[in-house]
Order: sequence, then structure tokens, then C-alpha cells
Amino acid sequence: MSIDVELHVKEVAEQGYTIVEDAIEPNLVEALNGQLADLERFFDVEPSPNSFEGHHTLRIYNLLAYDPLWQRVPVHASVLPVVEEVLDPGCLISSLSSIDILPGETAQPIHADDQLIPIPKPHPPTVCNSMWALTDFTEANGATRLVPGSHLRDHSPDYGAPYDSIAAEMPQGSVLIWHGSLWHGGGANTTSERRVGIAMNYCAGYIRQQENQQLGLSPALVKSFEPRLRELVGYGTYNLLIGHINKHTPDEILMGEGTGKIIWEGI
Repeated sequence: MSIDVELHVKEVAEQGYTIVEDAIEPNLVEALNGQLADLERFFDVEPSPNSFEGHHTLRIYNLLAYDPLWQRVPVHASVLPVVEEVLDPGCLISSLSSIDILPGETAQPIHADDQLIPIPKPHPPTVCNSMWALTDFTEANGATRLVPGSHLRDHSPDYGAPYDSIAAEMPQGSVLIWHGSLWHGGGANTTSERRVGIAMNYCAGYIRQQENQQLGLSPALVKSFEPRLRELVGYGTYNLLIGHINKHTPDEILMGEGTGKIIWEGI
């Protein structure tokens, strides 16, 4: 599928979010749903006892560690080009996790994904996150709640306070992409069905990743990744400098080959 990258980037800039419908191939959606069901059974996943993760929500973190199927998610052609424009091509994977909202879940408190980063707002995006709809997302089953335009405010929301919001309703196979300053939260699930999504989150190359990719993924596993995915998990350098090892990229050290350059060499 070919998407209008500039249109989606414009919507993120103006309203704080965009929805790419029919972004993910049906066979990939089916495979991801199957993988998640297997992982939830294997790990006997239970809800976490806190208001943020949800008392009736199942989450699995560090999904890249489990199966090659997950390697298709961060580099997907319907999502990554938009993220690269919102952030820049030096962006990194911040985290890759599942969010399975079960019947009976209440609404997650409204928050901003970058509110723990201590820099004044509004600011250029340091985080750009996405939610893959592996089932239909409706207002009734817990579609993500959004406060449009809130990414331009000069502060973050008060955790637990009530805010007017809209539901990001979208059909299965769609992807919601948003600016990390956008106020949002998971919705309440008042139906008898699960609302299943994949949180594919990115950050700028100069921001610390939410999940530690270098320790969470074994070097042997990372060696099997395609070059772009190795960069996205942190084995490259940002602007030919940040993250180098004795003037070499981590990828060169890992793979034992390459002729990477450091920015100083061009001065």
C-alpha cells in the first residue's frame, strides 16, 4: 500500500495525530494476533495492579525478543516513513509492546508520552508513537482517547484529572500515529470483546529509549536483523556521532565489518 506521507505528517503537526487506514496487510494482522495469543498463554499473562497499565489489560513488552515476525513491525512501509518525517531518519525504537484491553476495563488516565522528559513545552517532537489496530477500535471497546491539538500546549496533563477527549475509532489493520506531547489514554471497554493493539513507539536519536534495546535483545539476535532494524534498535549513530564506540558504530563492532564515519572526520 502506498500512503500519502506528507498528508499524515501535516496532520500530526496540526492536530497531534493521524490515522492510516488499511495500513497493515490482513495476513500480517492475522499472524500478529496469533503470536500474541500464543505469548499470552505461554507466559500466563495477568493484568498489572496499577491504573496506568490497567487492571483488566494484558501487556507484553520487548516483543522483538520473541519471534522474527515482530521484526516486520518497526520497519513497516506504512508507518516508518511517517515517523521518520515527524522525528528524523535518526529515530530509534523506544519500545514494542502489546496492549490487550479486556472487557470491563476502565479508561486509562489521560497522559502525554513525553511528560517525563524535563524540557519546556511546546517543543519539537522527541517521541512519535503508533498504535496498530489488530481488532476494530471502537468507542465502546476502548479505542484510544485523544485530546486534539494538546501537543501544542505549554504543559502536560494532570494525571488522573478528567479531560474532554475523542475516540480514535479505526478498523482492524489501521494505525494511529501521534506526537509524543499529545494528551491521550486507552479507553474503557464496555463490550464483551477484547480490544487488541500493538504499541510501536519511537523516539528521536538523542533521547533515551523507553525499553533498553541493547540489553533486552541479545547480540546474536540483533545480528539476524536487517541493517535498518539494527539501526533502529540503537546500533547506529545519531548525526554521525552520538552512540559511537571508539569512532565506530555499534553495528560495525557487532558485525565485524564496515567503514562508518564519525562527523569529526569531515571537518
